[in-house]
Amino acid sequence: MQKLIQGLGVGSGAALGVCVRLALTLWLGDSAWPILTINVLGAFLMGWLRPNAFWGTGFLGGFTTFSAMMLNDVSFYFFTAVGCILAWLAGDRLAR
Repeated sequence: MQKLIQGLGVGSGAALGVCVRLALTLWLGDSAWPILTINVLGAFLMGWLRPNAFWGTGFLGGFTTFSAMMLNDVSFYFFTAVGCILAWLAGDRLAR
């Protein structure tokens, strides 16, 4: 039962994160730069806040499109990977 409750929490967080990402891409546009910005912001928040399953795996997992971005445009591989890693490290550093 514990796993089911945790799974529902993560799924609810992911649904909320996807809705926020959709709203931002409708507002900012669905090009590569807004998606890159969302991914880097999500990675930064994950490193800085060290959230629980609802906010981390759920909300931020749904908010970012890190894996989808990798398939979308090969030219952004480097910038997305390095940007997300550096953002996570910066967030982690602030958390100390």
